[in-house]
Amino acid sequence: MNLYELKMSLKTVGDQLAKIAGDIVAKAGDPNIPIGDVQSLKDQKSELQERFNILKTQHDEMEAGIKDDLEKNKIKNIAGGNQDPKAKKVAAKAEMVRATMQNRTLSDEAKAILGDRNNTGGEKLLPKTVSDELLFEPFVKNPLRDVSTFTNETNLEVPKITFTLSDDDFIADTETAKEMKVDGDNVVFGRFKFKVFVPISETILKGSDTNLVETVDQALESGLAAKEKKVAFAATPKAGEEHMSFYSTQNAIKVVNGATKLQAIRKAIADLHEDYRDNAKVMMAYADYSEMIESLAAGNTTFYDAPPERVLGKPVIFSDSASDPIVGDFRYSHFNYDIEMLKDRDKDVKTGIELFVLTAWIDHRIKLKSAFRIAKVVPQV
Repeated sequence: MNLYELKMSLKTVGDQLAKIAGDIVAKAGDPNIPIGDVQSLKDQKSELQERFNILKTQHDEMEAGIKDDLEKNKIKNIAGGNQDPKAKKVAAKAEMVRATMQNRTLSDEAKAILGDRNNTGGEKLLPKTVSDELLFEPFVKNPLRDVSTFTNETNLEVPKITFTLSDDDFIADTETAKEMKVDGDNVVFGRFKFKVFVPISETILKGSDTNLVETVDQALESGLAAKEKKVAFAATPKAGEEHMSFYSTQNAIKVVNGATKLQAIRKAIADLHEDYRDNAKVMMAYADYSEMIESLAAGNTTFYDAPPERVLGKPVIFSDSASDPIVGDFRYSHFNYDIEMLKDRDKDVKTGIELFVLTAWIDHRIKLKSAFRIAKVVPQV
């Protein structure tokens, strides 16, 4: 029996079940009808209900199987065809989300497209590769994405400096030499778990692949960016995550004071060793920069038109999370996402909306603290 025939049989039995339920009510309310007739109808209803349940179970299983086959065939056709690579990725991501929400297995074709290093498919959702494939702009951005190092590896361990010489006195910066002597030559990354929750309505889930992927990608990218900024700029880091923040006392990045913001930043740039100064950038809040320009301009509009690099002598990256300007070579700021990533579903009991849940593990290490300075304003007495 095919799906169409099952639907027709299900409708026939369902109609009969509804009719006999009405007959039972009518005859039970008529005292002139023998109770034996009512009992006979109840027996017929029980038999019809059992038939209906058997047909319904078979119908639902067959329909789910057909939908699953259609989804897998769509991915298989895309994977084997000549479609645009972005279209392949969108279809695979859409299948991954639907498979998670429906609690079913992701097809091998979709796993292959999304990446299968963790045997679940989907590590390419993480920022190492996803940022070049977005269909839209995320709500929240992390400016460190453009300047820091990002990797996606398990048990990552990297050297602080990527070359050595036979003479171990080759490091000209004494601060760096002292730091490496105290902390060692390598940086070992840990695993710090967090979750991103993405609400998905039934309409979005059943809609087009593009809309579904856009919704999930945007929320994931925003969630990841928010987490990255939170750990990197935390004034009071969460216990166990102190090493991730530029401002933590554990990292104790050198603070350079100045009477004004401009003076503090320029002194911080000058205080860097030349090995780091050449590639240094300034991370600061836009409000701080605007206030600095107001003070410098004093009615002279040329300062408003000047690019920030000309004003400070180094490229400027704006982030409102930077409570005090951070000056340094941001290549030594390194985010690593563990390859393991869990995808699950949940439900917001307050709204009833289904949630796509991503569990990921992150770590942020400042590989060389001597490559950075924090510029702080200390008014002159």
